[in-house]
Amino acid sequence: MRILVVEDEALLREQLVQAIAAAGHTVEQAGDGREAHYLGEVEDFDAVVLDLGLPVLDGLSVLRRWRAAGRGMPVLILTARSSWQEKVEGMDAGADDYLAKPFHMEELLARLRALLRRGSEHASSEWRCGAIVLDTRAARVLVAGHPLTLTSHEFKLLQLLMQKKGEVLSRTELSEHLYRQDEDRDSNTIEVFVARLRKKLPEGSIETVRGLGYRLAEPGASA
Repeated sequence: MRILVVEDEALLREQLVQAIAAAGHTVEQAGDGREAHYLGEVEDFDAVVLDLGLPVLDGLSVLRRWRAAGRGMPVLILTARSSWQEKVEGMDAGADDYLAKPFHMEELLARLRALLRRGSEHASSEWRCGAIVLDTRAARVLVAGHPLTLTSHEFKLLQLLMQKKGEVLSRTELSEHLYRQDEDRDSNTIEVFVARLRKKLPEGSIETVRGLGYRLAEPGASA
């Protein structure tokens, strides 16, 4: 999944980026409200971790502007202040969850997983498609009970296909979720990753929809 981390404290921001990336996600980052607002408007994210105490433009203003513009990605707000008034303001502004500083990274990751589940049909940390099981908590994949060795790009690709199971995703959509904004987004490389992933999954798991893209389907299931 593609996550935006917005935090002005450099050390904490780097810790968040590393932890979320280690969980198998593609992570973008911003250190002030103006940059965060811009990224949230022009880029698509599956979730946002948003600090409220930001320079240039505060987090509540950023969130309100996103929601006013129709941006509906799940947002987890972070605050150094634990007053109930600020939590209420954040939720009223359109936040989906909140976490007060200091916090344990495992709790943040668990709350992030919960937000990502709300946007999909998956009710648990284990996502299933036929013999394929993807554990979002452990960042691992099993096929018929056997562990599957995947590269980070292959894992991210499979994760997105499983979250959108049955939907056709274009090469452009897949590349946008695979690479950070400052990386070269070559949609042609998606064909390579899909080919490698197909060799590791049950036959027929990834279908090519000519001229449109790819979709994940249970082998043997009707289209």
